[in-house]
Amino acid sequence: MPNIHDVAKLAGVAPITVSRVINNNGYVSDKTRQRVETAIDELAYVPNALGSSLRSKRTMTLALVLSDITNPFWTTVARGVEDTANENGYHIIIGNTDESPKKQSDYLTFMLQKQVDGFLLVPASSNVTSSDIFQRQKVPFVVLDRQILGNDYDSVRSDSQDGAYKLASYLLELGHKRIAVITGRSDNSAAKDRVRGFLQAAKVAGLDEDQPVYWGEFNQETGYEFTRVILQSKPRPTAIFATNNFIAIGVMRALNDHELHVPEDMSVVAFDDLPAAITIDPFFTVASQQAYEMGKKATELLIARLGDAAPKGPQEIILPIDIIVRRSSSTPLDAP
Repeated sequence: MPNIHDVAKLAGVAPITVSRVINNNGYVSDKTRQRVETAIDELAYVPNALGSSLRSKRTMTLALVLSDITNPFWTTVARGVEDTANENGYHIIIGNTDESPKKQSDYLTFMLQKQVDGFLLVPASSNVTSSDIFQRQKVPFVVLDRQILGNDYDSVRSDSQDGAYKLASYLLELGHKRIAVITGRSDNSAAKDRVRGFLQAAKVAGLDEDQPVYWGEFNQETGYEFTRVILQSKPRPTAIFATNNFIAIGVMRALNDHELHVPEDMSVVAFDDLPAAITIDPFFTVASQQAYEMGKKATELLIARLGDAAPKGPQEIILPIDIIVRRSSSTPLDAP
C-alpha cells in the first residue's frame, strides 16, 4: 500500500507538501498541487484518516444506532441522517439492535472504541439509562423517536400520543366501538404514548377505557399472533389499531389466513406509512410520521452540538403527524 513518502517521491516534493495538499492547509502553488494530485491518483493513495483525526481530535464519523433497519420507516430515517451528515462532511456507522438492550450496549461500546464524534440513538428501552455512558465519555448524542430516563438530552421525535389520538378518533367517528390495539413492549415510550393517545380518544368518545390492548414487539409476528387471539374473542372487535407498520403487516397476514376481508370484515389502521413498492391491498389508513425529516433534524442538532455555537441546554424537537385515510378502514357492518 503506497504511503505519503511514495507520493512525495513521485511528485518530486517533500512529504510536508503532500500533507498540505491533502489537508488543504498551507500555501502550495497550483503547479505543485497538480503534480501531487496526479501522483495521488496514479498510486491510488488513501490518506491516513487516523493520523488526521489525532491532530484534529475528530474522526468526522457519527454513529446511528437503530432498532430495526429492515423496517422502511427506519430506512428512511437513516437516509435523512446520511444525507445530512454527508452534506456536512461526516460519515455514518450504523448499528441495528433488534430492540435488544444487550445488543445496544455492545454497539455503544464498540462505536465509542472507534472514537465516533457523536451518536444518534433509537433506544431499545426507555428504562435503559443510555445517557450514562455518553455523559461519562463526554460524547454528544441525540435520541430519536423515543424517550429515556432523565431529561438532560437532545431529542427529535414525533407527537405519537397526538397521532394516536387522531387515528383512533377517526375510527370512532366511523362508528367503531370495539377496537383492539396491538403495540410494542410496555417499556417502549413510543408504544406507551400511542396506547395513551388511543385511550384518550376512547374516553372523549364516551367509551369504556378498558379497550383490549396487546403488548408485544414492533414486528410482524406480534401482529400475526395477537390477531389470531383477537379473532377468537367475544365480542370480536370491528377494528384493529396497529401501532407500527410491521405489526399491521402481521395483522393482514392473519386476516388473510382466516379468509377475512379488509375493511368489510375488519378495519385496520396503523402507525407509519409503507413505500408504494410494498404491495398491500387495501393500502393502510395511517398516522404518517416524517421519517426523513426526523433523521435530518436529529443530525443537524448533533452537528450543531459538535460545533462552536452549540445550543444551550437540552433541545427537544417534536414533529407533527399526518393522518392519511385509505381503503383499509370503513364503517363497521353493525353500525347504526
